[in-house]
Amino acid sequence: MKNPDRSFARRIDLTSLQLFVAVCELGSIGRAAEREFIAASAVSKRLAELEAAVGTALLYRHSRGVKLTPAGENLLHHARAVLFGLDKMQGELSEYAEGVRGHVRVHANISAIVQFLPEDLGAFVLQHGQVKIDLQEHLSADVAQAVREGAADIGIAHYPATASAQEEPLQSLPYRHDRLVLVVPQAHALSRHDAIDFVAALDYDIVGLHAASSIGLAMQKAAAQAGKPLRLRMQVTGLDAMCRMIDNGLGIGVVPDRAFALMGGVGALRAVALQDAWAARELRLLARDFAALPVTARMLVDHLTAPAAVTERAAA
Repeated sequence: MKNPDRSFARRIDLTSLQLFVAVCELGSIGRAAEREFIAASAVSKRLAELEAAVGTALLYRHSRGVKLTPAGENLLHHARAVLFGLDKMQGELSEYAEGVRGHVRVHANISAIVQFLPEDLGAFVLQHGQVKIDLQEHLSADVAQAVREGAADIGIAHYPATASAQEEPLQSLPYRHDRLVLVVPQAHALSRHDAIDFVAALDYDIVGLHAASSIGLAMQKAAAQAGKPLRLRMQVTGLDAMCRMIDNGLGIGVVPDRAFALMGGVGALRAVALQDAWAARELRLLARDFAALPVTARMLVDHLTAPAAVTERAAA
């Protein structure tokens, strides 16, 4: 792989990128010039300089307008990403002028978001109203990857179960514990049990989340170990949708216990405890280096780990 050309960034002009995108979107140098309030000859000059900077033709010019070359299509993709990033940077920086004093990017899985983060983040914002928190929901494996790549400052996921041997290890701290339960209609044959092994559920249709979710992977592994197929009838994107499907007789499903308690009004359903060891889970905070986090992110980490610290002291 070639070393990056440090002078390349100096040769690329942002105004030229904006004009290039406008020409691509409108298919015409003239129409782009009108939209951007600039002379067509100036647009042509900018495009020629851009092609010289990248060292290849970007546009096929013809009497009816322009068409992208393969290199032009590639540059359009990157140009849009650069301009989007600049718009986002401007928006975030403008918030500091409006009183924001910090910005923390958090990626978390659905279990953390449904069960714990509303109260925990709400309490943090009450104490630190000038800190902005961007929260995104992702699968546990994607949360860990986002932290590795720097797309998130902090991750909250089931870890290290999501990590492979080839992946760079992350630092992690305990956050919360939850336990998985089997959700069934109250009239279901399994509803008479207080607790069962998951293998008993394999005789029935399953309503699941994404197959790559931590719950989905755990169910697949348990079914494989039992030598029985996982009768995954359908997959949904949210726990509330899963419970509604179960309530309407479309199967049974596995959800975190607190999440089910919070959705108590969804149908005539019952939670049956799972006795399997994998049903007891730990959510952890993830970072590449907690000590290197910005001050506001470290404040949030301290806030989120406080419940875990209290629990550990009580257990001791």
